[in-house]
Amino acid sequence: MYIPVQMKPALLFIGILLTATVSWSQMPLIDSAKIQDHPRLLLLKGEEERIKTEIRNNAIWKNVHDAILKECDSILKKYPVERTMIGRRLLQVSREGLRRIFFLSYAWRTTGKKKYFNRCEEEMLAVCNFSNWNPDHFLDVAEMTMAVAIGYDWLYHDLSEKSKNVIRKAIIEKGINPSLEKKYNGWLRGTNNWNQVCNAGISFGALAVYEDQPQVTMELLRRAVTSIVKPMNEYAPAGNYKEGYSYWGYGTSFNVFFNSALEKIFGTAFGLNEQPGFMESASFYQHLISQEGAPFNYSDAGSLEGLQPAMFWFADKLNDPTLLFVEKTYLLESKFNARTNRLLPAAMIWGKGIATEKINEPAQKTWAGKGDNQVVMMRTSWKKNQGIYVGFKGGSPSVSHAHMDAGSFVMDAGASRWSADLGMQQYNSLESAGLSIWDMSQGSQRWDVFRYSNFSHSTLTVNGHLQQVKGNAPLVSFSDDSMNTRAVLDLTNIYKQDLANARRGIAIINKQYVTVRDELESGDSTCIIRWTMLTPAKIVAIDGHQAQLESKGQKLFISVAGLPGVKLQTWRTDPPHSYDAVNPGTTLIGFEMSLPARTKISFNVILVPGEGIAIKRSDLKELDQW
Repeated sequence: MYIPVQMKPALLFIGILLTATVSWSQMPLIDSAKIQDHPRLLLLKGEEERIKTEIRNNAIWKNVHDAILKECDSILKKYPVERTMIGRRLLQVSREGLRRIFFLSYAWRTTGKKKYFNRCEEEMLAVCNFSNWNPDHFLDVAEMTMAVAIGYDWLYHDLSEKSKNVIRKAIIEKGINPSLEKKYNGWLRGTNNWNQVCNAGISFGALAVYEDQPQVTMELLRRAVTSIVKPMNEYAPAGNYKEGYSYWGYGTSFNVFFNSALEKIFGTAFGLNEQPGFMESASFYQHLISQEGAPFNYSDAGSLEGLQPAMFWFADKLNDPTLLFVEKTYLLESKFNARTNRLLPAAMIWGKGIATEKINEPAQKTWAGKGDNQVVMMRTSWKKNQGIYVGFKGGSPSVSHAHMDAGSFVMDAGASRWSADLGMQQYNSLESAGLSIWDMSQGSQRWDVFRYSNFSHSTLTVNGHLQQVKGNAPLVSFSDDSMNTRAVLDLTNIYKQDLANARRGIAIINKQYVTVRDELESGDSTCIIRWTMLTPAKIVAIDGHQAQLESKGQKLFISVAGLPGVKLQTWRTDPPHSYDAVNPGTTLIGFEMSLPARTKISFNVILVPGEGIAIKRSDLKELDQW
């Protein structure tokens, strides 16, 4: 259904009813009388004065502000964004549009310099003159709508009527109206990041043009508040975001934008902040990052480090500055990623100039959570260059954006990552090769991709087979004992094609070393077990069941206990197919062994950072004794 901008709001209202996903009794009551004049999104009139004061009084926050202005000055030297598709997506243009418009409108409000206003207006007019914002891939529409909504709202009183008309028309016709069409709004019923991003973007657009269609704005907000609960339910019970590090940063950040906008205007987020697990997810996210700032990048996640604005919102709402301990490091090291972090100005809004000396390290050094994609994170220290960090992956390959990585782990010690995860591969590189990577079935081409299969992960491969997509590896035991921090996963359903039973446990013993213990039982046939660990470190020596790795002047010693005669070996990580991404500087180290039919076996792989220590056999217990 296409509704021209000049049509009455009542017709739009009918369109919303036609696509409603909930009953009227579920819709929240929202008081439109609380919607005030522009600017009304995130930063009300006069609130920039607080930011200016913080910039004058706090050198660290001035660094963030200056990084934003530096990028704005760089933008001034470039052409406005153009409508260039990459495959089926306009998303990279929408994201750059959001970065430019958010940065430039922030710069205008905090400096009053006309050069930033003029260029922000130019960027908005450029994207508003696009033929459309690519509703076939609605994330593109959502991010562009949010971008233009913020710019329109923050520049509103200084824009010419001509510019206002062009921008307002684009928000409605290219943003809001497509969201009413059934063929484009399947995200309303989704439980992943699409729902969060799209509801936030369209709501920002609706709020920006409230004067022109107040009834439509209110119905869109009611629709959004009711719909966005669906992905928010996925955080329950304890905050585990099933899509991992990068998509937490995406979906949760846009969810926070939405909640923050509601709170700023209406004084409430209509119960969204009280959704089970949502506020707790800030701790989950913080624990995903090691003491070195490197993320536990399982599933479709990248490894980019840098300031996360949403964490400042969580810390403020929960009155818990310890949630910012990792962000403190990024602040002190100026890791703002201003060239790519399109949401960076939000840190200036939500950070409220918090002094870094008030940010202490968290008391808790472990995190373990239930959910569709169970994970465990444990560490011996939060201090940089100190201690050991382990991220341990359970869950299922069937989860949104998941890989066949059950049983895999990352490990940091000192300043180095010793066991790693290759993370995601750019989607267009695979889609353009004709692969159907969003089919999550067992026989899908998705699992032919090297980075997505168990063949590239620090886990087990049995008989050269893929893990079972519909399998699940639940967390069966966990202890946060500081001298024996440990967790056990049941991998039986992941390997049920070949094994009768499979369990893996990982422990940090005496804060000195890590042991990975596997207890396996074969079925009716002999099995070939391959144990692998992906490492970016240099392998300097292998001697039978022992090996030595080096990285950044540090050492890691690997030894296998419980498998007499086993020999460690290495495998290259060269792309097996033309469409696979390269994996420079990485190697798989491990071993292969034959397990006779109907046989039980158990063994430990011991990872000792530093100069090596004597291992007590009494510490290498059976998993039932963990």
